[in-house]
Amino acid sequence: MTKRSWYVIQCKAKESFRAAENLQNQGFEVFHPCIAIEKPRAGKLKLVDEPLFPYYLFIHLNNVTDNWRPIRSTRGVLKLVAFGSTPVKIADNLIKQLKQRIQSAPEQQFETGDQVLIDKGPLKGLTAIFASKNGDERVILLLNLLQQQQRIKVDSSAIRRL
Repeated sequence: MTKRSWYVIQCKAKESFRAAENLQNQGFEVFHPCIAIEKPRAGKLKLVDEPLFPYYLFIHLNNVTDNWRPIRSTRGVLKLVAFGSTPVKIADNLIKQLKQRIQSAPEQQFETGDQVLIDKGPLKGLTAIFASKNGDERVILLLNLLQQQQRIKVDSSAIRRL
């Protein structure tokens, strides 16, 4: 019996999400590692999923039983990466490690009472206490100013845990 292996697919420019979706719709097992990055959108910083390897994704195939022909004509796919005519195999352990690292990087969550550092904006460098969330993009902090605790609202991307 032949074993399934991971292979690399090169995608067309900015079409790796399309390629992954179309390959999955055809029944292929695909791994498209992405990370959340803050990017400016409509004047605000938003978390956007970006491919960890732009232009590339991984596909799990059996070199004997799987039909490889539809891969080349899938929308978004440029080619199967190969050395000569031999497709490049990727170690299962590498894919396993990538999956673990991506899953172990959750979005930063704060609890009431956590000390935070403001690292953007006019209050940069000051420490505060996390009070609560105020919608999806803002948080309420308690900041000691002039010997009193003041409640301030800041963008959630402007703070980090101490």
